[in-house]
Amino acid sequence: MLSALDISTSALVAQRTRMTAIAGNIANVTTTHNEDGQPQPYQPRYVVFQADPTIGSQGAAGVRVAAVRIDSDMQPRYKYEPGHPDAIREGPWKGYVAYPDINIMTEFTDALEAARAYEANLGAIEVTKDLSQQTLRILA
Repeated sequence: MLSALDISTSALVAQRTRMTAIAGNIANVTTTHNEDGQPQPYQPRYVVFQADPTIGSQGAAGVRVAAVRIDSDMQPRYKYEPGHPDAIREGPWKGYVAYPDINIMTEFTDALEAARAYEANLGAIEVTKDLSQQTLRILA
């Protein structure tokens, strides 16, 4: 039964990491410059999961975060705002500001899915805990 707790715990940690990445994407939907102050739109982060056979037993496996990837191939969304401090000063995009192309509806949907998965794993932990308590009562 401890194996079931380990599997669910690994999923809780993975979903927490996913939720943190989603929250960062939502928080930076209007970020138009990087950490150095250079005009560059925020690059969204996405979490990649991987099965972790070291957690679990008898064919069951846990989950772990394989990577937090940055979507560097993302094309920015341009909005005409010539008075903005990060507006492009010359070239064909003069007067436009490059914003990250983050779809808020997709991010909220992903956040809802991560929250549901988190809740499901909490439920599995509760069931495992109850089964362990019942087993101890029977044996005692």
